[in-house]
Amino acid sequence: MMKMGWKMRDLLRFLMVLCASLIIAVNIKSFVRAGNLFPGGFTGLSLLIQRAADKYFNLTIPYMPINLLFNVGPIILSFRHLGKKFTLYSCVAIVMSSILTDILPVQVITYDLPLISVFGGLVNGAAISICLFANATSGGTDFIAVYFSDKKGIDAWNLILGANVIILAIAGALFGWDAALYSIIFQFVSTQVVHTVFRRYSQNTLLVITSEPDRVYEQIRCTTRHDATIFQGTGCYKKETRPMVYSVIAGDEVRLVIKKIREVDEKAFINVLRTDQLEGRFYHRPNE
Repeated sequence: MMKMGWKMRDLLRFLMVLCASLIIAVNIKSFVRAGNLFPGGFTGLSLLIQRAADKYFNLTIPYMPINLLFNVGPIILSFRHLGKKFTLYSCVAIVMSSILTDILPVQVITYDLPLISVFGGLVNGAAISICLFANATSGGTDFIAVYFSDKKGIDAWNLILGANVIILAIAGALFGWDAALYSIIFQFVSTQVVHTVFRRYSQNTLLVITSEPDRVYEQIRCTTRHDATIFQGTGCYKKETRPMVYSVIAGDEVRLVIKKIREVDEKAFINVLRTDQLEGRFYHRPNE
């Protein structure tokens, strides 16, 4: 039964990666190319080289070999530090999205640049999020974002957004600043979607006033593998001593942890606070 469970999980993971790859390719052929945008990262760099070769050298270069070449370094980094399975599924996403980008026909939905920037960014962010939920990436700078988020304990997506300014500046100098500036909107929207939907690398502080502190702690520890601290406080209204459990957990664990706490103490008072900065040891679930 356990093996069957793992097989089903791997199958679902594989299907999610394929779905994300298709969405990425369709987004490139429908929104990105219609607006002559550069979506940032190695995808944008690959498209930049394609267009530069076509414009200045009259050469048509397929998207796939360029994108795969740029991803060699990040794949090695991922294999060494993020896990073999994580890297394998990410490679599936990279290869399939590259193949589909080359073979799918262009389907233009609109030529309106503001609409392309916003909705193309939404679709791109959704595709990246699907990959992340499948414990994979869409490749390129996403590998780097996951690496720094996982190993350094920081949310690196905005740092990647800032680094993409270099690629967009080159694109602006070669092909005009309108496309480059709209590409920044595209990339910003995409990053915000990832931030909103995928919260694994954000942290939240839990303050739980409860009459069952030991049982609440056990639920937090068993559900998330995070530790906790129990304080004794005095309620100002009734002057009663009440225990308070303090813990910091990942953003995507909050809903499940609250559900588990309610199972042992339905009257618990739970305060969830966003944690902007955290120093010290913090457990991150493995990507495998």
